[in-house]
Parts: sequence; structure tokens; C-alpha cells
Amino acid sequence: MTARKPSRKGSRKTAEAAAPEAVSVETAPAPVPVEAVEAAATTTKPAPAPAKRAKAKRADAVPPRPRQGGDGGGARPAPALDGADRGRLLAGDHHDPHSVLGARPIPGGVLVRALRPFARSVTVLTDGPPAELHDDGDGFFSGVLPVKEVPVYRLRVAYDDNTIEVDDPYRFWPSLGELDLHLIAEGRHEELWRALGSEPMEHQGVAGTRFTVWAPNARGVRVTGDFTYWDGTGLPMRSLGSTGVWELFLPGIGEGALYKYDICRPDGSHTVRADPMARRTEVPPATASVVTASHHEWRDADWMAHRGDRPVHEAPFSVYEVHLASWRPGLTYRQLADQLPSYVKDLGFTHVELMPVSEHPFGGSWGYQVTGFYAPTSRMGTPDDFRYLVDALHRAGIGVIMDWVPAHFPRDDWALAEFDGRPLYEHSDPQRAAHPDWGTLEFDYGRTEVRNFLVANATYWCEEFHIDGLRVDAVASMLYLDYSREDGQWSPNDQGGRENWDAVGFLQEMNATVYRRNPGVVTIAEESTAWDGVTRPTDSGGLGFGLKWNMGWMHDSLLYVAKEPVHRKYHHNEMTFSMVYAYSENYVLPISHDEVVHGKQALVAKMPGDWWQQRANHRAYLGFMWAHPGKQLLFMGQEFAQGAEWSEGHGPDWWLLDPTYEASGDHRGVRNLVGDLNAVYGAVPALWQRDTVPEGFSWVDGGAAEDNVFAFLRYDADGSPLLAVSHFSPVVRHDYRLGVPETGTEGWVEVLNTDADRYGGSDVRNEEPLKAEAVPAHGRPASISLTLPPLATVWFRPA
Repeated sequence: MTARKPSRKGSRKTAEAAAPEAVSVETAPAPVPVEAVEAAATTTKPAPAPAKRAKAKRADAVPPRPRQGGDGGGARPAPALDGADRGRLLAGDHHDPHSVLGARPIPGGVLVRALRPFARSVTVLTDGPPAELHDDGDGFFSGVLPVKEVPVYRLRVAYDDNTIEVDDPYRFWPSLGELDLHLIAEGRHEELWRALGSEPMEHQGVAGTRFTVWAPNARGVRVTGDFTYWDGTGLPMRSLGSTGVWELFLPGIGEGALYKYDICRPDGSHTVRADPMARRTEVPPATASVVTASHHEWRDADWMAHRGDRPVHEAPFSVYEVHLASWRPGLTYRQLADQLPSYVKDLGFTHVELMPVSEHPFGGSWGYQVTGFYAPTSRMGTPDDFRYLVDALHRAGIGVIMDWVPAHFPRDDWALAEFDGRPLYEHSDPQRAAHPDWGTLEFDYGRTEVRNFLVANATYWCEEFHIDGLRVDAVASMLYLDYSREDGQWSPNDQGGRENWDAVGFLQEMNATVYRRNPGVVTIAEESTAWDGVTRPTDSGGLGFGLKWNMGWMHDSLLYVAKEPVHRKYHHNEMTFSMVYAYSENYVLPISHDEVVHGKQALVAKMPGDWWQQRANHRAYLGFMWAHPGKQLLFMGQEFAQGAEWSEGHGPDWWLLDPTYEASGDHRGVRNLVGDLNAVYGAVPALWQRDTVPEGFSWVDGGAAEDNVFAFLRYDADGSPLLAVSHFSPVVRHDYRLGVPETGTEGWVEVLNTDADRYGGSDVRNEEPLKAEAVPAHGRPASISLTLPPLATVWFRPA
């Protein structure tokens, strides 16, 4: 689906903020001396738009002063501004405004020129007498000061109803270093967010904000914002050479200011765009970027120091998938931090997986159509509020995985699509750019700057927000040139194949960079095909992911349990086939949001039979899932057998757990089971320690199709076993014999039974330890005789 477009290109919120104030760096021969100036960062506050743009105010404005008249301390008329420069500045297509504006020595004095649209007068303030500049029309003011060197100066700008004093933006040198520009040009800036975007900082002793944006096809770029009443005429940016980066330092602009970029396209038309590197945004449907800086003090040092102690594929890994905006609708990040960690901890999950938190304009996309790749959605608070939530989860001992969406982006005309007038982030070939399924655009993974944008974004979330894992969405759509395309709609690669080698290279670079920079982080691929080596290391030719969603297991097992028990024997192999390829990758078994929406029904509603049988099937399936090789993921609401499909509008049906609801015990029973599954899982290494090697698994009986029974053993690194038996028939089977290892001479003890009364079952149990008898069965010299509850999974361990 396409993202819903807001009704306006940019916020029209205004503020007590600056008139168009430009910060300029000279291309003059020597640095201009600058004294430390009090330039308080202007945190803008919304206010009604003025009738006249000339009525601009700033937080650092001084009370109105009388005009100085024409004496101006001796400022003489300046040489006329070249007509071409004048026209280009007014048209917004000047690549080097600092060569025209600001102050510079000329024969006979120092030329000062300013562009202040709607100003009545501009006066230069130095240690000497004020010098009023001459009004050259169209917002230009100029004059020659009778001094030999460029002095330290500020500008007094008078409007019809107020006067302000500001630093001249065009007296500052570039605020971006040569190393940054070199790395950007090479596509190797691993901390790109520190170089591009808006950055509150002190530059040449003055507080303000640096604005930098990559727009290589632009004829000119201007900063516009609430501090200019969204008129960017007076704030043209300078081009920093062949890198395609534009830069401007604005003194006095600080956190909270709203801004966008006014870009002059190659054809001379203009487009106003949000900052691709913005680290904070307005609350949708408003679309402006927001100047921000982090002040969060992390308290998760112990978690960060030890999260990588054990490789993830050899550790317990049980994931609760959450859509933050609807888990408990209306909660902020900080309110979620008071509730979510304790809920997840009580259920015993080791991690949460957050559906995309990057900013997106349309809530109905669930975050999968991203416009702000570097900004947590502002719907629930600020970036620091999101940090607070992650911090709280870590302090509760819970890891945080985030869905990351580098496969595509929406076409909104204020965001990334044809950002500077030509395809930039998307591929220049329309067939390669257009995603056939979602009405979106695909990234150009072969362009170094685009790859850098995405690779740096992956590390950004891990480093700035302490994210422990990235689940990469829609990997298959990236890997294949013919994904969802018919013949004639795609072109083969240089070798004549359908593989997108640019995307392969990007994924390898992303994984290698993330793992190198962030020990303990895991990347997870949502990849639905049989692409070879998704979780193989990059130095062995693999994509380099740590884990992969097992979409085949999910599809096959759900197909089986949806059948009536009498028909399941004909689909027995749907449950066993996963073991044919179980060790080809490092797998996660996902029952995700995708399986409980859009007519697919909630997990319990997929099950056949009456309400009791549906819940029993649900419980038995979860028991089978938790015992099967691979990590597991369960979407919110399924932990208490919610019967309705998930809706982002209202989230889980929490009322089902209310004790005043007569059937609440049915749902609380399933939730009790999930908590116990996680508790036993975490305590028994056989269930997770050897998930990715064949030595960790052995069938006891994988062919009991007539009985709808699946019995297998799991082993830990020391060889200690766990016996899992899943029975998907609604009858009790007595004296059911299964072969077991000769260990367990003291008997096999039931450690979990999904039919227990505590979970809402019929409580058919194996109360006493089951003695192993010297009766051969299933190719083993010993066996046990047990009772199988109806529609249940039972786990046993040697006593």
C-alpha cells in the first residue's frame, strides 16, 4: 500500500524565531576572527502565522531601537552586485552564496553584503560606531566599512515592527571537515549521521546548528523553517564540491527548530523536502524535520557489556513481537517503559521485536513505508523517550530487536522520491526502481552514497539507541531482479541471471559492518526463498546474517494444524519436512503479525473444532514450536489466544484477561502456558544450545501419521536429552510406547504438559516417573510406556 500523503508539504507552524538568517563561510583569503557570542539556541514554539513575513521575531531579539539614520558610522556605497549572482541568489540556484554574502576586504575597506528579505534596514555592529548598509532592493543590503581588516561583527536587522541582532551566517567557515567529505564521497562514512543532517553545535565560538544535505543534482539548496516563516530566500547553502553535499551553519538556531530544504531542481523548479538524515520529525501528518540532540544518560552498561557473552545461535532466544503504537494504544514511549518490560519479563521472553519504529507518514503501513530512516516515530515521544524505553527493557534483562526496512520507500513528494529532481535514492531505471507489490520505490544498492546511507543507518540504531538486533524486512524482494515481475518487466544481470548482485553486496557490507562495530548484535533476515548462505559468514560468500526466519516451517506447520484431526494423517509430512533443511541456516520459527491479519485469522482461530479443541490445538502447537530446533517468535495477543485478528487501531483484546469476563480463565490459561514454556525453555539447554547442528536433534518417531504423533529428542552440549511428544488427535492414548536412550534409568519425568488444568486442559497427566524398560522400540534398546493427552504436547526429562 502506498503511504498516505499529508495535506501539506511542510509545517506552517511559526515561532518566535529568527528572520531569515544565513550563516556564511567566506571563500575569503583568511579566516575571519570571531569572538564567543551569546547565541542561545532557539527552541521554537508554534504560533499563528503572521500577516506579513516581515514581522519576524527571534528568541534572542532585542527590544526595538530607533533607526540610526544614514550616518552609519561612515559606510560607503558598495560596488554593484553582479546581476547573475543577484538573480541566482533570488532564484535559489547559487552554489556558492558565501562568495557573495558576508564580509571581505576590498580596496579601500571591507565590503559587507547581506540578503535579508522583508527587512527595512540592516546595520553592521562592531566595536566602533554602527554602520547602516545601503538598501540595494530585493532584500539585498551592502556597504563598505572604512577599515582595513574584517572586524568581529553582528547585524542589526530592522523590520516594520521589531529589530533583532544576529550573527551573520555568511562569516563562518565550513563546519564539515575534509575527512568527512572524503568518506562521504567514497561511500564509507560509517557514522554518516554525524556529518549529514542538522547538528546543534558550537562553531567558531558561536552556538547554532549546522545543516548539511546530500543533493548532487540540485542547482541550489536553501534552508527553510519556522525560523524563516518557511521562506528560505535568505538562507542559501553552499556546495562543498563534487561530493554533492550542501552546508550552512545557522547561529542561534537550536533544538526544537522545524526545518526543511528548498531544493532547486535541474530544470529550475523547486521542491521542499524533509531532511533524509533528520533524527527527529514532527508528529504525522505534519512532515517537517526537527533539530534535536540527545541528553539521555544510559543506565544499561551491564547489559551492553555482557550481551555478546554467548553467541546468539547457542543461547536461549525467545521473542515477543510488538507493535508499539497499538500494544496499549495511547501510551508514550515513557509510559510503555513502565509497563512493557515487566509484562515481557513475567512471560519469560528473552527479547522483544519492535515492528518498525522509524518515522512513517501512514500508520496503516505499520511502519513498513519509511520516510524518516534516522528518526524514531514521534507519535509516542522524542528520540530520547525512545532511548528511555530501550534502556528500561535492558535493565529488565530483555534484548531489543527492531524491524529495519531497507528494501523500499514511499513516493511521497516531500520525502526521498526524486529527492533533488532526479532519481537519487531510487534506481535510475524505472523498472528497477518501482516495487511491483507495494507501490513504492526500491533503493539503488549499486550507488555508493545510497549504500552508505543504509549501512550507516543500520549502525546508527545499534549505536545511538543500543538496539540489540535488526530484523531485515523483505530480503527476498531485494535479492531477485524478477521479484514479483513478469517477463519483460525486468532485465537480467551481467551474467544473464536474476540475482541482484548490488543488493547482495549491500547486505554483505551491512552485516559485516554491524557485526564489526557492535559486538553482541544479531541481524535476522526475513527471506522466504531458498537462497543459499543467508546465515553463512560473508568471508565464506554468504550474506552474513546471524539468523533467518523459517518461513517454510511456518507455512507448512500452520497448514497442518488447520486441518481437522481426521485429515491430518494425509499431511503428516508438513510437520516433518522442516527437519530435512533444518540445519541449512540458523533459523527463527516465526508466528508473526503477518500470520494474524488480513483474513488469515488469529492463531487460535485457525484451529479446527469447538472452542475447547481450538485452545487445545493452540497449546499443543506452541509446545511443538518451542521444542522444535530453532529460536521462536510470537506476536502479541497470541500469547493469550486472542480470537480476533490484530488491528493496529485497537491492538490486543486485553479485556479477555479481565477476571470479570466469564471466559477469562481460558485466555489466562494459555498465557500461563507461554510463561511456563519460556521458563522451562530457558532452564533446559537441550532446547536451545545445539539449535543449529544435527547432533542436537533425533527423531524417535516421525512417521506415526495414523496417530497424529510426533516424537523427538533434543540434546544439549553434554548429551543430556529432552523428549518432546506432540499428539494432534482429540483422544487419549494409553500405553503408548516410545523408544528412548538408555539414560534415564531412574525414569522419565514429565516437565511440561500443555493439557494441564492450569492451562485450561483436561489434565491427563503422567504423574509418576516413567521407567525405561528393556523393550526395543523405534530402533532403540529401551522404551517407555506413556499416556498421551488429547491435542497436547508433553515434554519429559530423565529423572
